[in-house]
Amino acid sequence: MKKISIVGVPEHFNLPWHMAIEEGAFTERGIDLQWTDIPEGTGKMCQMLQHGETDLAIILTEGLVKSISEGNPARIIQEYIGSPLLWGIHVAQESRFKEISALKNTKAAISRFGSGSHLMAYVNAQNQGWDTSELKFEVVDNLTNAVSALSAGSADYFMWERFTTKPLVDQGIFRRLDDCPTPWPCFVVAATVKSIAENRSTLAHILEIINTYTSDIRHIPSIDRTLANRYGQQLEDIQKWLSMTRWSQSQLSTDDLHKVQDTLLELKLINTKLKPNAILETIQ
Repeated sequence: MKKISIVGVPEHFNLPWHMAIEEGAFTERGIDLQWTDIPEGTGKMCQMLQHGETDLAIILTEGLVKSISEGNPARIIQEYIGSPLLWGIHVAQESRFKEISALKNTKAAISRFGSGSHLMAYVNAQNQGWDTSELKFEVVDNLTNAVSALSAGSADYFMWERFTTKPLVDQGIFRRLDDCPTPWPCFVVAATVKSIAENRSTLAHILEIINTYTSDIRHIPSIDRTLANRYGQQLEDIQKWLSMTRWSQSQLSTDDLHKVQDTLLELKLINTKLKPNAILETIQ
């Protein structure tokens, strides 16, 4: 058995991976795919790729591109979710803030620097016409600590995937002011350069398997109920999310890569653009 480690967030996007693992699809090919949930998100996963603590990661596109531009020895080997991520902009239920404009010059909770919650705070600020150099942040590591930070007032707002945080809105813990979609496909499959060099054929098999699962997932009977039950979501929320979400079975396009890099460059979050072959590696 070839052992491959993989990390991802404990969210509904990644159900196909868990289904494939639980049904033995990888072991049938002689692959021991070991999944670890990373609730801290993309910033933590970038660190794990950097330090060789995982072979693969299901990770936010913009966070990985920024990390690679800073020297992370990793590559995008495939697009995973081809649709945008819908980031909810949340405040505490009892917060005095009632609209997005009121959040100017306040403090954003972020999981860590380089994470999606960090980078998308810049995208939102740009959308609002704010001076992005004035943004302030409180590092909270994860969603649980974000709840504490907003409740205690050590941070004012928090951006996280809308449907993941919807139960907190339903419970009256968070109040969502608006949404901010990513301007590009949101999740990619990342691999370390070392793993690509040593396990290219194995990684090709892994992509072949997961692409079969993501191609078929919408046709699974009662998949909406399975997702709702497994991830603690309301059925109507999962149905809406499914209608907006497109799993991908191809490489990230160079046009989308340019869009990510141009935006990060404009926001002064990276210093230079890399050529596509420094970021993308098609292994099939």
